[in-house]
Amino acid sequence: MTRFVQNAILVCLKYPQERDLGRFVLLTSLTVLFAMAGFGQRDEVIRVQTDLVSFEVKATDKNGNPVSGLTADRFRVYENGTEREIDFFQPMSRPIGNRPLAVVFALDVSGSMTKAELERLRASLSEFVRQLEGPESYFSVITFAMNVKTVVPFTNRRQRLNERLGRFRHDQEGLSTHAFDAVDAAVRSIVKNGPKAGPNRIPQRAVVVITDGFPVGDVVSSKTVIERANEAGVSVHSVILPSFSRLGRSQTPVITPFEASGLTELTGGISIIATEKDLDPILSRLAAVIDDSYVLALYPTRDSEVKNEFRTVRIESTDGFEIRQNRSGYMVRD
Repeated sequence: MTRFVQNAILVCLKYPQERDLGRFVLLTSLTVLFAMAGFGQRDEVIRVQTDLVSFEVKATDKNGNPVSGLTADRFRVYENGTEREIDFFQPMSRPIGNRPLAVVFALDVSGSMTKAELERLRASLSEFVRQLEGPESYFSVITFAMNVKTVVPFTNRRQRLNERLGRFRHDQEGLSTHAFDAVDAAVRSIVKNGPKAGPNRIPQRAVVVITDGFPVGDVVSSKTVIERANEAGVSVHSVILPSFSRLGRSQTPVITPFEASGLTELTGGISIIATEKDLDPILSRLAAVIDDSYVLALYPTRDSEVKNEFRTVRIESTDGFEIRQNRSGYMVRD
């Protein structure tokens, strides 16, 4: 391209009668060069932007209620114990935030779940989606028992979601409940098919697991799922339904194996035990938690000679609110 420009200049100097043609060629060449330079700079901006390490953050008051309307200066960030600046901040709550949202519902349809619970679940999911719906809000549904199946691919249309919710069926003969496999599949689906990050655009990613809390037969361990969810920036929330079928239908709530795994806590999610038959208030509360969320992002510091180092990140509220973050730090790669 440089030689092409040089030739255009020679035409202007050597052949005055062709000067208009030379000027045209020269102008066209320079325009193309500047456009190519612009594209290179744009790619660089995108590359730097995607280097950001993001943290999904939720603030709650002393009564456990989500706190909205906070600004970046209401948070303090400490990396390896040293305070540092926040490089990117955005709330989730619409219309201020307008962040893309990807939610996968992972629904337990194993024999341990009752038909009545599943019917109530169908009715409640639609209201949950209504609270969070928008052009940039995408929802998907997978079911799990002995197998993990995608029932509804990602869609931002609530009507389409409602139409397909009737497709999942109770697996009465299922002898396994692959809850951790289902969450792993949901995380991979969000990364592959959900809205992507870009300049000033960091999507919120969440998995909502609705189960009796007794996983059986999983191939993927809970530890691996936590690591993959942290790497992808996915928060895992759970609603534990009170069927307690494997405990002789005792009415006393217990800590289920799913809760004990730490999957929700270590990914910044919450776990709710459904003690009432009506799931609407529970899912409405969960929708509020997702909606009143914030994303804080940092550029990895590269002043250390140590590679493959895990750096802890602690986020605090200047107002004394309780802070829940979706991961405890990040890994500095080579």
